[in-house]
Amino acid sequence: MLARVIESLGIPTVTVTMMPELALKMHASRIVGVEFPFGHSFGTPHNDELMLKVARTACEALEDAGSPGYHLDVDAEWPVPLEVAYKSWHPPRPSPIVARMLKQRGQ
Repeated sequence: MLARVIESLGIPTVTVTMMPELALKMHASRIVGVEFPFGHSFGTPHNDELMLKVARTACEALEDAGSPGYHLDVDAEWPVPLEVAYKSWHPPRPSPIVARMLKQRGQ
């Protein structure tokens, strides 16, 4: 993880992620969890209020973290129902690996 390399140089980092449990397993120092679709860690484009909320939470994690493994979740919901959001950013056809996985599941 790049954050660990940067931390080893004495520069504190915050990892904003949709998968905070995985970040904990990877020993990230400070973790901010968001329940947003992949690729949108700080929210929807042009939603300055949501982006600022995530950034402030990251700053809070940077300020408050006392030891490695600090985890803080952003208290915000995606502005569109997640089922709709996930469908809107998926390609019209699944990638070959996803198609294979779906086929194996019988879907």
